[in-house]
Amino acid sequence: IQDICIGNVLSPPTSAVSFRMAALSANIPHTTSLSTTNRQCSSGLQAVANIAHAIRCGSINVGIGAGVESMSANPMHELYEKFPPEVDWDTMQNCENSQEVMDCLIPMGVTSENVAKKYQLDRVTLDTFAARSHEKAARARALGKFKSEIRPVGNVSEDDGIRPSTTVDKLARLRPVFDKHNGTTTAGNSSQLTDGAAAILLMSREEANKRNIPILAVWKSFAVEGVPPKIMGVGPVYAIPSALQKACIGVDDVDVYEINEAFASQAYYSIETLKLDHAKVNPNGGGIALGHPLGCTGARMIVTLVNEMRRERKRLGVVSMCIG
Repeated sequence: IQDICIGNVLSPPTSAVSFRMAALSANIPHTTSLSTTNRQCSSGLQAVANIAHAIRCGSINVGIGAGVESMSANPMHELYEKFPPEVDWDTMQNCENSQEVMDCLIPMGVTSENVAKKYQLDRVTLDTFAARSHEKAARARALGKFKSEIRPVGNVSEDDGIRPSTTVDKLARLRPVFDKHNGTTTAGNSSQLTDGAAAILLMSREEANKRNIPILAVWKSFAVEGVPPKIMGVGPVYAIPSALQKACIGVDDVDVYEINEAFASQAYYSIETLKLDHAKVNPNGGGIALGHPLGCTGARMIVTLVNEMRRERKRLGVVSMCIG
């Protein structure tokens, strides 16, 4: 292993030291370098992309892309209080595009409400989507599908956020959080606050063949696209077609899509706008049921995708998420 890249969002600046210590304690030699990356909710995916691109350009042959987040130790609601943006506020508030600049401060839950209002998504639709996520995840867990992708930590051997008894009627009882009078976003149709970590070993085909290591999947393309901060959740609508175009793959050619369920609003809107077959998207549930540990999610979704494709003998898969 020549290099490691860790995606992480909420941890303090000393997290890089923590990750280096973890690598060394896992008997990875000190000759293996390590870096961190932060692309918000896509940090784990970006970490894997960084390693994949390093291999593709020939700077390394073997690397690990990973993501980790402890949202219990670093609550998001305290983020701006503890670490306000270090900017010249006079400039930010008086520049030509000050409205969009200041939109960067909008809480993620409010951006979900913005998406729901802008695209006329009603509460029943979002609660139905959320209940379906729990239903799919509960079925997958009962069938043992997650066992191949989970490494037990202590006595914890499975995700603890899946609620098999979730129904649309039960979700309807929850009050909106971010717009208490006219909102549609609730704790039930949003992703859970979760701790998690995931890692992917990548190498060149030549290296895999030399070491006689089975190739589980091939990295084909990668794309990022910017959207207005106030509706940040719609990112997959633009990033997915861009990545598919780079790989010369059509939307309908893809067998499995893993689209992060940060909120039911943005996930549902993305699926509908791209005209995706719902049966192909998050077949084993998503962030609403499994949780969304920010820096981990992108890497976790790759692990889930690859296991599902191998199990069902599928060829093409896509991972995508919004990036607040």
